[in-house]
Amino acid sequence: MIRTKSLAAALLAVLALAALTPSAGAAPSDTTAYLTNIRVGAHDTTDRVVLDLTSLPTYSYSFGPELTYDPSGKPVNIPGTTFMDLVVHGAAAHDDNGNLTYTGPQTILTPQLTNVQAVAIIGDFEHVLSVGLGLKHSANVHVFTLTAPNRLVIDVDH
Repeated sequence: MIRTKSLAAALLAVLALAALTPSAGAAPSDTTAYLTNIRVGAHDTTDRVVLDLTSLPTYSYSFGPELTYDPSGKPVNIPGTTFMDLVVHGAAAHDDNGNLTYTGPQTILTPQLTNVQAVAIIGDFEHVLSVGLGLKHSANVHVFTLTAPNRLVIDVDH
């Protein structure tokens, strides 16, 4: 019994030491998905918006009659009659030092697309990145991720 307690105490001491010792070549613990580029493309039946990211985040989206900037709540002025608000959780367009990881325009007008009229970054606050799309009309939307490279894809039906 004493030997078992001594062995358990020694094992706990070794585990505690291992937890305190940094391992060489350990990956950084930051799992933020950094935005690096926004691309748009016209397809036969859909408009495509692509967000290039350093990793794959979680996301949600909703539709409404207007968009507001996060976190200020001020109205976003982009063309469209209906709007899609895409919220990307655990993502940012800047690093922790404030350096931009996405250096493109904050608003992209898209006259080459059929339904999507504009794409805008409408929030980049506390690892929550918000992107708004201005649409000519309501339509089915398919949002999904792809890898190699990592990207979040938004297909909007014409």
